[in-house]
Amino acid sequence: MAVRIVTDSTADLPPALAQEMGITVVPLNVHFGDDQFLDGVTIQADEFYQRLVSRSELPKTSQPAVGVFMEAYQELLKDADGIVSVHISSKVSGTVNSAQLAVTELASDVIEVVDTLQASLALGLIAVAAAKVAQSGASLAEVVAEAHSASERASFYGVVETLEYLEKGGRIGKAQALLGSLLRIKPILTLHEGVAHPVEKVRTRAKGLERIAAITSALAPLEAVGVMSSDSADDASIIADAMAQQVPEADIVVSRFGPVLGTYLGPGSLGVAVLKAKEP
Repeated sequence: MAVRIVTDSTADLPPALAQEMGITVVPLNVHFGDDQFLDGVTIQADEFYQRLVSRSELPKTSQPAVGVFMEAYQELLKDADGIVSVHISSKVSGTVNSAQLAVTELASDVIEVVDTLQASLALGLIAVAAAKVAQSGASLAEVVAEAHSASERASFYGVVETLEYLEKGGRIGKAQALLGSLLRIKPILTLHEGVAHPVEKVRTRAKGLERIAAITSALAPLEAVGVMSSDSADDASIIADAMAQQVPEADIVVSRFGPVLGTYLGPGSLGVAVLKAKEP
């Protein structure tokens, strides 16, 4: 038996990659009025963005219930030595808390919950790094150590097409969103200590994509790169090709911002996550 990896749907992992690496993905919830969906299970990105742009009211999101984590852990422990559960920053979601409460309820000493302080494919790359170590036959402590190491080496940078969804979701103030819209400002955002922070402000989408590629490639040597878009697959492919040339040593993963993060980033958003290589 081996150590198994659990993450949540905000990791934005392509399903085929999650399956290949043996990663269990626990979905968050998305609420459109009275309709509740499981992120990536009962609602996929295409349907979500169609609903998002056609409705004036922003959907709501919520973390998985404690019982959902308990069921996932109990099923995995039937043929696993332990579980490392890596999740979205506790400063932007209650997911880590739900996972920790599930461990407490199970009174298990072979399940470790890691607050990565990251999101989207930055979280996904951390999960993949931990899964690689787990597949090599590493112990629970060794996999936990890798998850923490990867969390410290991961970064995320993104640009949004409009500030409207961040304002509606309560992530920035109305005045700031209005000013940004009037000035046609497109902020480049990152996660610092688990919370979204602006890095730069650009006036055009093209400049934003150019700066994200420059910022992330400057972090080389890189172990892995993740490129995410809400509904701009062509732009994501362009960035992925550019990153592949600039950092040929890195594994490249291309994916979509799923419904949960898409709620706050909105259509037209694009991001790059990187996992820095370990120092020799």
